[in-house]
Amino acid sequence: MNRRIPGVLTLEAPTAPEVPVVFDSPHSGTVYPDDFDYAAPEHVVRTGEDTYVEELYAAAPRFGAAFLTAHFPRAYIDANRATADIDQELLDAPWPGPVTPSVKTTSGIGLIWRLVRPGCPIYTRKLTVAEVKTRIDTYHQPYQQTLMETVNRAHRRFGGVWHVNCHSMPAVSDERSPEGAGIRRADFVLGNLDGTTCGPDFIAFVAGEIRALGYRVALNDPFKGVELVRMVGAPAKGRHSLQIEINRDLFLDDATKVKTAGFGKLKADITTLIGRICDFAKERTKAA
Repeated sequence: MNRRIPGVLTLEAPTAPEVPVVFDSPHSGTVYPDDFDYAAPEHVVRTGEDTYVEELYAAAPRFGAAFLTAHFPRAYIDANRATADIDQELLDAPWPGPVTPSVKTTSGIGLIWRLVRPGCPIYTRKLTVAEVKTRIDTYHQPYQQTLMETVNRAHRRFGGVWHVNCHSMPAVSDERSPEGAGIRRADFVLGNLDGTTCGPDFIAFVAGEIRALGYRVALNDPFKGVELVRMVGAPAKGRHSLQIEINRDLFLDDATKVKTAGFGKLKADITTLIGRICDFAKERTKAA
């Protein structure tokens, strides 16, 4: 079940008896492809990364869960977007397929980012349709397909599956944020697209466990989840998908991308949470 595509993704198989849990980190990649000719300053481009999130959740296979991580950076192509989330302003010709831009696209952060922050373009040129197709075929689709194959496999074996989509967030919102600029965020934000991608017992359980570890938790505010939880989640069919956003102030200097003194404690707490989520899933499938 282990799978590695250099520069694209790594899927780590469980190293303990398998449980029906899949973790994934789609935005922690730091391997910049040679054709990513961004013009914005590197430290600004890197603000899109969920730096070190893959390290925070690294213990997942030890508890029997699969763990999928992306190697490529989010600003190059976002694995957590639909293939039709095309920003036509970025292209030098009309896109030949379906185009259904999301609200993120209007802010310049659709499938392929046009802006790294308000008023700061990533490129000094338009991208070609061929370039975008290559990014989709080489990076985006292998990631989404690997995630769905892994989730489907667990669901077939156990009759249910619990997926955790792992992210980090800036401590304070900016102009593009759903809640407006200047709002200080909770330590964790859990999202299930307002109750549609996982059962209420799962989100309540995870929120309770995080609060018991001493953190502040918000539900679906300001982040509800995007494409990956939508793809996976179907609670009525035993497919539960939850997005977890962690406040970067807990573990990272967001300007320098240097770990802070809080990293070790947070990683230990995340490891505890992973174990409890895996126990939750084992009990639910045992009861079924």
